[in-house]
Amino acid sequence: MRKRSKYLLFLLCLSVMPLFSHDAIIEINGDNIYKAVRITPQIYNAAHRNLSDLLIKDSNGENVPYFINSSLQKTDSTRETYPMILINSYLKDDNFYFDYRLAFPRDSDTIATSLEFSTHNTGFAKRVELFGSYDNINWEFVQSDMLYVVDSKSKLNIDLTPSRKYTHYRLKLANNMEKISFTQVNLVFSQEISEETYFIESFVPQFIVENEDRRTKIIIEGLKNLRLCDLVIETGSMFIRTAAAPWGIQKELYNLSVNGTSYTDTALPLNRRVSQDDTFTVIINNGDDKPIEITGITVRYFADDLVFQGSAGSVYTLEFGVDLSRTAPVYDIGRYKTEVLKGPIDRLALGEYLYIQPAPERKDVSMRIIFNIVVILIALALGVLIVLKLKGNGKPKEEE
Repeated sequence: MRKRSKYLLFLLCLSVMPLFSHDAIIEINGDNIYKAVRITPQIYNAAHRNLSDLLIKDSNGENVPYFINSSLQKTDSTRETYPMILINSYLKDDNFYFDYRLAFPRDSDTIATSLEFSTHNTGFAKRVELFGSYDNINWEFVQSDMLYVVDSKSKLNIDLTPSRKYTHYRLKLANNMEKISFTQVNLVFSQEISEETYFIESFVPQFIVENEDRRTKIIIEGLKNLRLCDLVIETGSMFIRTAAAPWGIQKELYNLSVNGTSYTDTALPLNRRVSQDDTFTVIINNGDDKPIEITGITVRYFADDLVFQGSAGSVYTLEFGVDLSRTAPVYDIGRYKTEVLKGPIDRLALGEYLYIQPAPERKDVSMRIIFNIVVILIALALGVLIVLKLKGNGKPKEEE
């Protein structure tokens, strides 16, 4: 009976006991409006897998809007210009023609994405037809377009879609009452190449090595919820063996030195997989060979930034791992994320981690739980009284 009562009291304490708060200090500095702080493995380990429980608090305890960014977008622009010269102009059937060719012949194809014109004429808008040729004999229709200079607005280029490789171009105007002429014509090749660079960080985790059944088990801690890139085994042993990770990932790793030449590949790719366990195990098949000596492990993972607006000189806190059922907050700043990332952003570092037990709030205690516990305690008390009464009625009376 005593054991059961203690167990019920333990459940009562557990039901009303608050969770520990995980906080990380963010010291705000820098002259730019927007700040970024990179999420560390400790935060990934304690937070929800999709980071929905993260909250940034200012010095007054108010939520600070943020968005999560996982990469940088870089755009490289290329532009090459090839001048053209006028080789012929004539009138035919009320249409006026201008024929151009490359001013400087090239040994390779001249790829063009547009033609650009210069003129001293103003106050015109002309529908034109463009033709292309490789030999100034056989002409192919390319496309129609508009050229104009009207007031302060102008369009003096023809974009080629798709790009073209002609060496000669012909411009056809329905009429040329305005006596339009072009002072310069250029073939232009331009393109923009966008490259997305993901944030990849590395760290050295804690691990233990167990050798058993002709294989080596490397048990690694601190990888929970990380989007894993790869894992590198550091060793001075000479070997060539198969290593296996969860999800069926296998690869032959080696560290060899033969005839004065070294060959090394001890990186096990993990292909952005996410471990949901507190420990991560890699198995190396040793066969009949002795286990290799593992001196270290380095793990690379895909990281995220929290980007927010901050006031220099303030101290903010990042709250995480408190309520894993919390829905991810949705802030307006996420809607203009692209524009924010185009400007300068101050990079901040996380300070110390704090684990604080908040004061219990009465609203967190479910009235239904309290009611059920009271009913159980009353039932136990009644049970004890009934047992005691039965024992009392069962005693033999003393002789007078």
